[in-house]
Amino acid sequence: MNQQQPQRPGADESHDQIQPIKFGDVFNVTGELASKPIGPQDAAAMQSAENMVLGQTTKKGPAAVMQSAANANERAGLVSRNQAGDQGVSVIKSHNDGGVLVTEAVGGQVIAEYRKPDVSAATTTPATLIDPAPITIGGALEVAALSASDKPIDQSDAAAIQAAEMRATGSSEISPGGIASEAQSAAVRNSQTNRFEDRATLSNVLADARAMLAKDKAVTREDADRVVAAELRNNPGMKMTPGGVGEAMAIAARRNQNSTI
Repeated sequence: MNQQQPQRPGADESHDQIQPIKFGDVFNVTGELASKPIGPQDAAAMQSAENMVLGQTTKKGPAAVMQSAANANERAGLVSRNQAGDQGVSVIKSHNDGGVLVTEAVGGQVIAEYRKPDVSAATTTPATLIDPAPITIGGALEVAALSASDKPIDQSDAAAIQAAEMRATGSSEISPGGIASEAQSAAVRNSQTNRFEDRATLSNVLADARAMLAKDKAVTREDADRVVAAELRNNPGMKMTPGGVGEAMAIAARRNQNSTI
């Protein structure tokens, strides 16, 4: 791929003012787009497009790069979680020469182009977020698996995942062997594990969330509120994990709500 990992602009360290990570800092783009800060809504849009067209969010792909940059910008207080993502994104998959060519763009400018093995007989499949498919609860959980991949699961994460599973399935009980059960077991094991590197992470449990859910549904504001409340209620500091389950659900709910306006 031709995209880079997000890095802070190489500004003179004598300047105290911190600058947000912009599209031009991590992608080969020009014009007004290059000076636009990358925000949570931009990352959510690209994640949704990759999920729609490729069936998953590409590891270390444009969506992952954008999410990492958006998290850094938000933690530094340089962008708002509610900042509208109006750049316009697209992911186009075309089949030729026995392979699949994937082209990803933001604001009409190509930011990545790469080949994948051809695993279907489908023809060119474009997707843009002018009229995006809604982000499901399983999809939002997989976003959290990517954006907070190395976060060891604790009780607040397990509670949020349990609330998400219940909202997806419509059941008041967790599914035996499901993601909520696995997350709870991981949280208990982690509390008894001293070595950080031996603890189970969000990516370990949520990477295949859509496949593990017995049922799935588009994220609504009420779904997000329930999950966020569960995460906060079980966190001693009453804080959400940046890029974690509650935040991913909240962003998905806003994206779904905006797409229906």
